Amino acid sequence: MNSFVEKMLMHYGMPRRSGRYPWGSGDNPYQHSGDFLSRVEEMKKSGFTFTDKDGKTYTGEVAIAKSMGLSTTQFRTQMSLAKDERRSADVSTAKALREKGYSLNEIAEKMGFANDSSVRSLLNESSEARMNQAKTTAEFLKKQIAEKGMIDVGTGVERELGISKEKLNQALYILEMEGYPIYGGGVPQVTNPGKQTNIKVICPPGTEHKEIYNFENVHSVRDYISYDEGESFRKAFEYPSSMNSKRLQIRYAEDGGIQKDGVIELRRGVDDLSLGDAHYAQVRILVDGTHYLKGMAVYSDDLPDGVDVVFNTNKKKGTPTQDVLKKIKDDPDNPFGSAIKERGGQSYYDDPNGKYTDPVTGKKQSLSLINKRAEEGDWGEWADKLPSQFLSKQPKYLVDKQLNLAISDKMAEFDEICSLTNPTVKKSLLSSFADSCDYDAVHLQAAALPRQKYQVILPITSMKDNEVYAPNYKNGETVALVRYPHGGTFEIPILTVNNKQAEARRVLGNTPKDAIGINSKVAERLSGADFDGDTVMVIPCNSGRSKVKITSTPQLIKDFDPKLEYGGKKEGTFKQMRDTQKEMGVISNLITDMTIKGATREELARAVRHSMVVIDAEKHKLDYKQSEIDNGISSLKKKYQGTVEDGRYHEGASTLISRAKSEVSVVKRQGSPKIDEKTGELVWKPVDDPVYVDKRTGRTKVRTQPSTKMAETKDAYTLVSDVDSPIERAYANYANKMKAMANQARLEMLSTGKVPYSASAKETYQAEVDSLTAKLNVALKNAPRERQAQTIANAVVAAKKQDNPGMTSGEIKKASQQALTQARSMVGAKKETIKITDREWEAIQAGAISENRLRQIIDNADIDVLRQRATPRASTTLSTAKMQKITSMNASGYSTSEIAEALGISTSTVSNYLK
Repeated sequence: MNSFVEKMLMHYGMPRRSGRYPWGSGDNPYQHSGDFLSRVEEMKKSGFTFTDKDGKTYTGEVAIAKSMGLSTTQFRTQMSLAKDERRSADVSTAKALREKGYSLNEIAEKMGFANDSSVRSLLNESSEARMNQAKTTAEFLKKQIAEKGMIDVGTGVERELGISKEKLNQALYILEMEGYPIYGGGVPQVTNPGKQTNIKVICPPGTEHKEIYNFENVHSVRDYISYDEGESFRKAFEYPSSMNSKRLQIRYAEDGGIQKDGVIELRRGVDDLSLGDAHYAQVRILVDGTHYLKGMAVYSDDLPDGVDVVFNTNKKKGTPTQDVLKKIKDDPDNPFGSAIKERGGQSYYDDPNGKYTDPVTGKKQSLSLINKRAEEGDWGEWADKLPSQFLSKQPKYLVDKQLNLAISDKMAEFDEICSLTNPTVKKSLLSSFADSCDYDAVHLQAAALPRQKYQVILPITSMKDNEVYAPNYKNGETVALVRYPHGGTFEIPILTVNNKQAEARRVLGNTPKDAIGINSKVAERLSGADFDGDTVMVIPCNSGRSKVKITSTPQLIKDFDPKLEYGGKKEGTFKQMRDTQKEMGVISNLITDMTIKGATREELARAVRHSMVVIDAEKHKLDYKQSEIDNGISSLKKKYQGTVEDGRYHEGASTLISRAKSEVSVVKRQGSPKIDEKTGELVWKPVDDPVYVDKRTGRTKVRTQPSTKMAETKDAYTLVSDVDSPIERAYANYANKMKAMANQARLEMLSTGKVPYSASAKETYQAEVDSLTAKLNVALKNAPRERQAQTIANAVVAAKKQDNPGMTSGEIKKASQQALTQARSMVGAKKETIKITDREWEAIQAGAISENRLRQIIDNADIDVLRQRATPRASTTLSTAKMQKITSMNASGYSTSEIAEALGISTSTVSNYLK
């Protein structure tokens, strides 16, 4: 060993497991031999090298770390801790001198600083608090371990807690030195057998590695968050505060509640009922500790004296309050049965008698009564493509226009991606592009119509039957409202926008981000929509100058309330709905097939009435089986979905529109697919042992997994029905073109190289690199939530399998998916997208980001924004694909400016081409 190191270690000793100074001895860490940091600096200046037992020589930081028996990560963490320790000693010295009456300049002179600014920094309280963040975090984690046991501290936990990765690593190192073991492992993915999600767990002293595989005992710290970067920690979710029912009034159906069913009206200016900056929000309010209100909350200025909250219901007078409200769940972490909005679903207000203390202001606070699931602006996240469920029921000319626009859009997009010079961006976008083409082929989603948006609906009782308050649209223009699941053209109201309506302006404000106001009659036409968070798609159309013409036919169902017709029955006397999504898929497919095959209005009315029962059956405990009988659904299925396949009678999806997403079993696959180098098609490898003998029955079976009919066919025309309708053929052509483009994109991927990384570019764009890294950190915050969701789902499924030894593989799969979906909802697992600025895009194009980091950024970025940025701006000519897109967008009714913005070109270029 180098003699310099020997001398240093003789003085300092090997790494210590506790104590103020990780290395060192003596009364003063700054004696002439120097402290840990001083010695490391001396080693760096001397050009220290280290040779290991295998004869391999190391230099620089790696050499110093290895000479101490540390990894480079441990060394860097120890350096950071040592810097904090040195600064802590400096702070103590500066404070002591200040207390003795020395001036800032005198203190600076005594401590060897060039000026008094360094002393000011040492005496800054917030600066001192930041320095202690690692210790505070370590103490916080120690308490969490004492309370919960093993804790997940893997990738993304630092972002979830609101601290830096460096501070978390320092805290973990402190705890590890104190005897808290940290182990790595893998959690099996419940929906992807054979694959796993990696975890990192810190455990109580004495825990063995094997214990982390008891997944139900691995806990998360996501129930806490730091709002001050680690100076303090606060619960991310508090059990909701409860409102006294004396502050609540129920407005029953007879008093007008039916016109605002699901709306919660709040007295304006009441601190514990504030919606913050929002005009409206979907909320939950705990009442008397036993029940809760659920609905859309808005402010009201005319509530009765002594009443702070009015809840509107369609229930009749005399219904007990507890039957109007929802009963809470026996779950301390989720009393409402659905997760509230993460980071903002709850809030605090200043209250001299409050039991909480604001960690920043020090004021006493109480928890607000408002628990938000979503608020103004959150509904704008909906996708804006045009589902076949709506478009396939419109005239063929409209179907052709929107499908052709979708194809043109994809062709232009493909051209843009192929023109990229950055191979990593190009391959990532080609992969996403191919996946999106495959997805569109299955889901048959056409291009959106101009200015088409989803909006949440709220009631305005004084609104006329033919009007809508929609400030996001032009006053006086007409718009169509479409609600999903969509039955047919008879459910589409065409309304005139009136943005001067006084009541609407008062309730929703002048500029609601994503809401419209309609009356209850309009809501009834929309399949009986409620005002508790239901959304509709708004499409500007049918105005004098509009090129968009939406077909709307007379209302089919009137004065039909599913809850009155099929609700109110005693439990046990009828079969309750257990799978709304599945049943809605069945009836929606039937309505689609009936429409395409020319069903009568009377037949469609029967199917639509049943769909209205099904959609609310699980939520309101409706007898959907009786509805099925009353509406003769079985005879409709036989007439419109009965087919003979391979000599056997079969009922189910019978047109391409409904068959596309219909499930089909395929031989179980393993691993990721390969790309056929000749065709670009995906080639899957089947499992090694697809055939097995069922131990229970002794029968030979084949291991399978679900797919869809459209995904498995090479030619979409094989799914067209015997009717061979023009609508089906239009969609078949569209699906085949999407499949072809997906294959073409994958072939392009195979011929694309690697990204050229430039260290000089990184130096030039250092600020942008740091910004993108910070954004990536936020996006990756989902990682610990996904791990926690996987651990929760594993524990739930394991318990179900233990309680039900006879579960079939299908039942286990269904239970696994449900458990994972619920767990993700419970822990708030969701993807956050990265928004890339112009300058950041320049940095990416210049090669300032490493290939691995760039892949991560792209995977978490808004793919539509990336596609726009990927378009070369220097070209003065339009590609064939772009010219086709201009033609298609113009035919669909897009304005010149909208086309120019979509293609990233000038309005004059668009105008010149159209001329």
